[in-house]
Amino acid sequence: MSGYQGPMRVLSGIQTSGEMHLGNYLGAIRKFVALQHEYDCYYFLADLHAITVWQEPEQLRRQIRHIAASYLAAGIDPKIATVFPQSMVRAHAELAWILNCIARLGWLDRMTQFKDKAGKNAERSSVGLYTYPVLQAADILVYKATHVPVGEDQKQHLELSRDIAGKFNHDFKQPDFFPLPEPLIKGKFGDAGARIMSLKDGAKKMSKSDPSENACIFLRDDADAISKKIKKAKSDADVLPSEPKGLEGRAEAANLVGIYAALSGKTSAEVLSEFAGQGFGAFKPALADLVVDKIAPIGDELRRLESDPAHLDAILSAGAEKAAVIADQTVREVKEIFGFLV
Repeated sequence: MSGYQGPMRVLSGIQTSGEMHLGNYLGAIRKFVALQHEYDCYYFLADLHAITVWQEPEQLRRQIRHIAASYLAAGIDPKIATVFPQSMVRAHAELAWILNCIARLGWLDRMTQFKDKAGKNAERSSVGLYTYPVLQAADILVYKATHVPVGEDQKQHLELSRDIAGKFNHDFKQPDFFPLPEPLIKGKFGDAGARIMSLKDGAKKMSKSDPSENACIFLRDDADAISKKIKKAKSDADVLPSEPKGLEGRAEAANLVGIYAALSGKTSAEVLSEFAGQGFGAFKPALADLVVDKIAPIGDELRRLESDPAHLDAILSAGAEKAAVIADQTVREVKEIFGFLV
């Protein structure tokens, strides 16, 4: 963070596309819930990022509310953390344009996610898809966030944010204006940092777009749906080993053990010491009971919240108003440093 003396602040968000599932919960949302009690946290709904690819307007509105409801149902308290749609705080977009003039093409050319998402049709992709890492930097820097919870696939984007912040501070001789945001990794949840894979293919990440409806546990799933999906999850005929090394080459087994570990707050080694020598006929019912216990209540609350969109909208509007106080001040300061009339 260099010599930055401002408050410790966490910023993170989830793109408003697709249903929230178990992987989203374990990889991000549950960590958000814990962090709100330790930092000044700003959790946004990344709807500006979502439109880098085509979105049906009504579906986009539903998705914004769905992610908001998922946050709240999982335990994020809007009285403690600030929850808001990115698009309702215009400073995000305004700072992104200014930072586009700080960032360098070579930096963006090295961003691997654009190549992954654009594929062979890069020339037909939106300009927004190419420059969205700069918007991510603006999301972070507009709040002068000091810490960002990140997964492996986002570390490169955080490094870009640090590069942009450092160049701004250097170019305008403001060495401590922007903090250099640091990655934040929480280690309180056993193996929760591990990737949650498809219930039908242990080599693929759990995804809302999987063609099999039984491959993904959604946060809105009820107890019956969760139990059926766990029962049908792909496994193997061998018993569980006594230590993690015995799971090598057994992707589906490792995934199911990892889910149990993540939800129970244990390590995979601890789970295996408990179930060593048992087959999946015994392990799956225990796993199903655990997932139902942890996820089904979230689904119940999620559905309740989504049934009252006016209540969700009021929470989001209040969060955006609170976020804008800080974001607008940052943009005013940046514009003054640049030489604009403010």
